[in-house]
Formats: sequence, C-alpha cells, structure tokens
Amino acid sequence: MSNIPADAQKIEVEGATVDFYKLEKDGQSTYYFDTSKEGPPHPMVNAMSGLALIKGTNDTLVMINHKTPGGLFSKLENDVIHEVEELDNGLVKVTFHYNSDAVNESDLTQTSCAG
Repeated sequence: MSNIPADAQKIEVEGATVDFYKLEKDGQSTYYFDTSKEGPPHPMVNAMSGLALIKGTNDTLVMINHKTPGGLFSKLENDVIHEVEELDNGLVKVTFHYNSDAVNESDLTQTSCAG
C-alpha cells in the first residue's frame, strides 16, 4: 500500500531526486514525497526542495521516510512546523507547515546531512 494518495498528481520539483506528488483540495495543496528507500543525502535534499514549494503559503508538505529525520529538524528554524507520525509499516510520516508568525527563517539551501 502506498503512503501517497492515489489521486495525487506527479509533478516536477527543482532539485528533487525522488518523485513528488501534488494533491489539491479546497484551494489548498499538499505535496508528497517518499525517501523511505533512500539514504543520505536524499531525505535532506528532497525535504529542502519540498519546503521551498510551500514557503510562505498555507500549503502542506508530507515526507515519508524510514526514520525520523533529526538532522533535518536541527536545520529548521521556527518558520517550519513539523509533526511526526509513526506508521504501521515502520516508516514515519512527517508533515510540514509554515508558521507565518515566525521570527527566524530556515535556510533551505542547507542540504548537507553533516552537522
């Protein structure tokens, strides 16, 4: 069973190394990508590319990964809100939103997993 909705449409995302999908509903977009079978640096690279899509919007980004991406979280400022959900299949689902009241902005060019 896929963790990406069947009615989501495949899209091209600059800088991405995996497929991205977009689902529009009620004037809002949710973007999805799955790096659960990828090792570093793919989760970080794709998360930063996806976050660039939703920056400054009310849209949502959903990442499916093999584990909680702690290295990614340490690079994000308070402009990015993330929620982690453990899935029944052992993977994690991370949902990202932008915080319009944030004081600091994340540097979305930081795609290195080190540090």
